[in-house]
Amino acid sequence: MLEVMHLTKKYRKTLAVDDVSFSVPDGSIGILLGPNGAGKSTIIKSIAGLLRYDGEIRIQNFPGRSPEAKKVFGYVPEIPAMFDALTVAEHLEYIRRAYQSDITDEETGALLARFELEDKKDKLGNELSKGMMQKVSICCALAVKPKVMLFDEPMVGLDPKAIKELKDVIQELSRDGVTILISTHMLEMVKDIWEVMFVMDKGKILASYTREEAAHRDIDELFFTITEGEKGICKD
Repeated sequence: MLEVMHLTKKYRKTLAVDDVSFSVPDGSIGILLGPNGAGKSTIIKSIAGLLRYDGEIRIQNFPGRSPEAKKVFGYVPEIPAMFDALTVAEHLEYIRRAYQSDITDEETGALLARFELEDKKDKLGNELSKGMMQKVSICCALAVKPKVMLFDEPMVGLDPKAIKELKDVIQELSRDGVTILISTHMLEMVKDIWEVMFVMDKGKILASYTREEAAHRDIDELFFTITEGEKGICKD
């Protein structure tokens, strides 16, 4: 379970996140929706421990900043970052050792195959395209075997086949009891997988729904109704 309680984050005088609270139950797929600048990435980075903030975050009942919490969550950032001098295979081995993961060689091989990285496993980080780096970032996060998974705009830069595979992986994780939070403004990419939705704008959560509460209303309709016709949302 992921719990965010009274999260507030300021950048000097700018209030990026304003007293936000929400939770995503075990095994649920939560989506954090909002236009650019709504505060979504700030929330994700706070949960991931990359920012200082006021409030409380709990991951599987552990304080968000604790070593216990960090061992049970995976994080896919919006902009993938890799070590220039490590190969794709070495990135996965680094994660396995750093997190003391019990992932096997067969399982890492299956991950690479699933995201069409088998022939790239000996490539260095600085030799990969952004899309390939994104795939490696996803594989590394999955190698942790997390109980909570965070995705920040994970489908940007991925080809259609990789997007399909990622959606399938997300749904498989959910069935296995993994808690998932996806931050995105790409409504089309998440409309068929979401279970809990939080709509943000200007640092606040304006509304939240479960899929049942939405009564089969279209996610686009819900979003634009709540944000009063917010413009510029990318659906491609």
